[in-house]
Order: sequence, then structure tokens, then C-alpha cells
Amino acid sequence: MSLINVMHLTFGYDGSYDNIFENVSFQIDTDWKLGFTGRNGRGKTTFLNLLLGKYEYNGTISASVNFEYFPFKVTNPEDNTIEIIENIYPDYVLWQVMRELSLLQVSEDVLYRPFHTLSNGEQTKVLLATLFLKENSFLLIDEPTNHLDMNARKLVSDYLRSKRGYILVSHDRAFLDNCVDHILSINKTNIEIQKGNFSSWWENKTMQDNFELAENEKLQRDIERLSSAAKRTSDWSDKVEKTKLGTRDSGLRPDTGYIGHKSAKMMKRAKSIEARQQAAIENKSKLLHNIESSERLKISQVNFHADRLVEFENVSIVYGEKVACESVSFSIEQGDRVALYGKNGSGKSSLIKLICGENINYTGTFRKASQLKISYVSQDTSHLRGNLTDYARDNDIDESIFKANLRKLDFSRVQFEKDMSDFSGGQKKKVLIARSLCEKAHLHIWDEPLNFIDVISRMQIEELLLEFSPTILFVEHDSEFCKNIATKIFEL
Repeated sequence: MSLINVMHLTFGYDGSYDNIFENVSFQIDTDWKLGFTGRNGRGKTTFLNLLLGKYEYNGTISASVNFEYFPFKVTNPEDNTIEIIENIYPDYVLWQVMRELSLLQVSEDVLYRPFHTLSNGEQTKVLLATLFLKENSFLLIDEPTNHLDMNARKLVSDYLRSKRGYILVSHDRAFLDNCVDHILSINKTNIEIQKGNFSSWWENKTMQDNFELAENEKLQRDIERLSSAAKRTSDWSDKVEKTKLGTRDSGLRPDTGYIGHKSAKMMKRAKSIEARQQAAIENKSKLLHNIESSERLKISQVNFHADRLVEFENVSIVYGEKVACESVSFSIEQGDRVALYGKNGSGKSSLIKLICGENINYTGTFRKASQLKISYVSQDTSHLRGNLTDYARDNDIDESIFKANLRKLDFSRVQFEKDMSDFSGGQKKKVLIARSLCEKAHLHIWDEPLNFIDVISRMQIEELLLEFSPTILFVEHDSEFCKNIATKIFEL
């Protein structure tokens, strides 16, 4: 066991308005299985890069271990997999490689196949196996689940649970719950570490948020009450002070000593109330710093004139000699939230392309209601570039509603000035989802929409789908999301 000490860490990118980290201090035990969470753009990958020594920073990071980052860059994917492993870790021992692959249920024949012929899931597992060959290193695992189907996620999560000594960046709640024993969270104003898994951290955060909201409401009432009391006391003091002058008509001479004493007492009381009011305001300023904004999103879906929107009867799709899927039969009715399950390569994307109107050869019967308007969110975000204003205009959506949804998904106003190509992976997916929410469609089709998207935003999207019950077909490997949202499940 050893410690990674982070002391007074301050860092910001050149030309940025604000620092990402400001005077941050904490310790990490190198035996921990540490889940790393926080909203998109908060600096999770940046922090991993700071550990790797890629950027200059103020403060200190001290550790007696080496750091290894996942995913590795594969420069020659045409090479056999065993050569890829050797390039990453020249000191590998073959039996150890085979042991790790066995734990991940990958057959050893992949070692002697070109790396690019492996599925995305197989590639991820091979690289993870190679990562855990590197003993005496603290491992930085950055979003390993994005190319894994649901079964593979469970397998990899079980694999990680048997290991120790890593930071794991993931937004999949079930995945984190299964394999971490501590949570490192980047909040709005600080970084904190808690023992436990994601669910216990979220429960503690919710309790703290609710406590702060209740305290905030109580202090708000106190401030209003004290403000009114201070004003009344100050008014009384002024009135009493004026009586010291007496009135010319009466010819009476008031006891100015007594009145002055009484006025001073009232003024002192007003000052005391004002001090208590200021203390209440200062207490209030300590609250609500880390309560995440998660306002309700809105969707522009419109009802269709028919109940049945899409129907498949014994549909098979074949590319050359490769069967993408066969004998598919299911339908999408208005109000359905259909989860399309299946291993990678089972034909999910082919079915989606067929519904969206691409020219796909198929056999069987496929029916799509005429004049059906579809809003599609693809897996790919590489085409996003330019500014958000032009993007809204090009897609014929309301710019103000589009940007309002992005604000609710934790976009800062600074982001609105940037080129989309500079956005993080999660921010790019949010652009696609926010655009889709603005489109007046009868059916939404989302293909792995949650890749890279932070947990709180996932929960916001869940709340939206449960509140408005739009008709949607989606492919998603986040088991918690599917369990909460799907009204129908079709598995290929």
C-alpha cells in the first residue's frame, strides 16, 4: 500500500476563463478500486493527464507508483494481436496473457489474428488484459464501457472487481456499483472522496443536498424576518430621536437625555439584528455550492394519426455472405419505449437504418407508416463542428429552446462560444440529444445515446422520458437506464 498525495493543485488551460482545479488537496490509497465521477467537462480526463505528467500545474502531486493509462493507442491495427500486446508491454509472459484473456472469456486464437479483425468488445478486453499485466502500476481506466454490450459490461465489471489499484472513469451506475470500493467525485466547487460504491455516494449526496436545501429555506426566512425587524427598529429609533426636538406650539421641553438613551438602545438593537442578518447571509453562502442543476428537459414530439408506426415480420438482413439479423418480428406502437438488445454485430444498427429510410436489402415484411417523421441520434459525433447557432439553423430547430436544453444539461455559456469540434465526447452527445428533443417528430430513434454522458444527465434524460412518454426506439447498454425506461424489450 502507498499513497498518492495531491496538495494545493491548481490548473487551467491556456486562454481559458476559469481554472479547472483551484487549490485542491486529497489523498488516494493505491490499493483502492476508485470510481471517478462528475459531470461532463469538469476535468476527469484532465486530472488523469495531470497524473501522467502531461501538463504543467501549480501545487504538488507525489506518488511512489507509475501510472498507466487506458485505452492504449494502437498504431498498427493490421498487426496480429500478440504483436500489439508486445508493443505495449515488451516484458509480457504468454501464460499470464492467456490467464487474463481466460478471465475475460476471450479465446486465445485472437492473439494470432490481425487486431483490426477483432470486434470492439474483443479489442477492449485484450487491451484491459494487457493493462493488468503491468504490476506495480496504478491504473487509470478511462471509460472502458463505450464499446461493450450489456453482457460484456457485466463480465468486465466482474473482472475489475477481482483487481485493485485503479481509478475507473465510468458513467454506468450498475458497472460502478459492482466493482469499486471508493468514489472520487468532481463537484461544482470541490473534489471529494467517499468510501463505498456509486449508489452509496449518490444516497449521501442526495441527503446532503436535501439538508442544504432545507437549511437554505430556513435561512431565507430568517433573513426576511430579520430584515423586517431591523427596518422596524430603525424606524422607531428615528421617530424617538425626532421627539428630542419637541414642538414649538406646545412649548414643552422634552427630556432629551431619556429620549436619547431610548433611541440609542433601539439603534443598538437594530445593529444587533443587522449583524445577525449578515451572519445568516454568510451561512447561506456556504450552502448550495455543490447542488447540481438538473432542471427538467422538454421534448417536442407530436402524436401520430395511427397507433402502429413500424412493423417487422420475419425480416432478415444480409450483407453479401454475412447475415446481419434474421427472422426479426416486432412492432412499435405509439407511446412505446422499445429497447433493442443484442450483442455487438447482431444487426441492431441495420434495423435502425432500415427504419430511417436507408437503402437496405432485406427479406420478409417491413412496414413503416407513411408521413412518419423520425428524429435520429447516431453513435457517431465526428461530424460536429462549427458553432451552435449555425447548427440550430441548419437543422431547422428553435435556437433558444435548443440552447436552453443544453444549459439544463450543464453547458456553461462559455461553451456556446466554442467550436463544437473542441467539445468533449459527452458534450457532443448532448448536442445530438438536445437537437433531437427540439425536432417535431413522431418517433425518436437513439443509437447508444448515453456514450460519454455523465450520470446526472442520464438521470435527467430518464425523467424526461418517464414524464412525457414519447415513442422511442433505443439501443443502450446501460442496464439501469434500460430497466427504468423500457416498456418493451426486443432482443436479437
